[in-house]
Amino acid sequence: MTLFNYYTVKENGFHEIIIQKSRFITYLARVTSEQEAQSFITTIKKQHSDANHNCSAYVIGEQNDIQKANDDGEPSGTAGVPMLEVLKKRDLRNTAVVVTRYFGGIKLGGGGLIRAYGSSVSEALNAIGVVERVSHDVIEVTVDYTWLGKLENELRATVHIIDQIHYLDNVQIDVLVNSNDVTSFTNWMTNLTNGQAVMNQNGSRYIERPLA
Repeated sequence: MTLFNYYTVKENGFHEIIIQKSRFITYLARVTSEQEAQSFITTIKKQHSDANHNCSAYVIGEQNDIQKANDDGEPSGTAGVPMLEVLKKRDLRNTAVVVTRYFGGIKLGGGGLIRAYGSSVSEALNAIGVVERVSHDVIEVTVDYTWLGKLENELRATVHIIDQIHYLDNVQIDVLVNSNDVTSFTNWMTNLTNGQAVMNQNGSRYIERPLA
């Protein structure tokens, strides 16, 4: 599976606000497929089966190829779409949201509902946090032990991450390299070791960076 860089919620969580006596409880989750998103929505709906509404939205895929919104009984376009627009405005991917509403007796009107559902998602994202998931390749660098000290020092002075060191017949340093920088990394390592380093790519993984 090819990894891609994207923004998403820091962790699954929820946040509640009160607007005109109505409770708006926003649940956010990471998802990687439409099936996961639907399962998440179903779980929240069961948890709050007594609520007046459980409105939902989600965005999935590198280019947000899958986008869905559901008003769950609120006037058309006043809940799911504003929620979806917040996800898109924040440039999130692979993220699902459900806003559960317990009606407090005061009608908000169309504009009020749009603002309420949008604000619920925005405030929940601010409270829970957003991270950038950055794709890194695992590059195995194998060298003679005489290079170990120099390479450790050089690597720790860069943005590259030493993941593990394997003490075998030769020493193998597993380095996490931003997937966009692999070519420049291998060239740098070749020059640094006078061509004595043997390098192999062994999979990819995400490194998460919180947004300020």
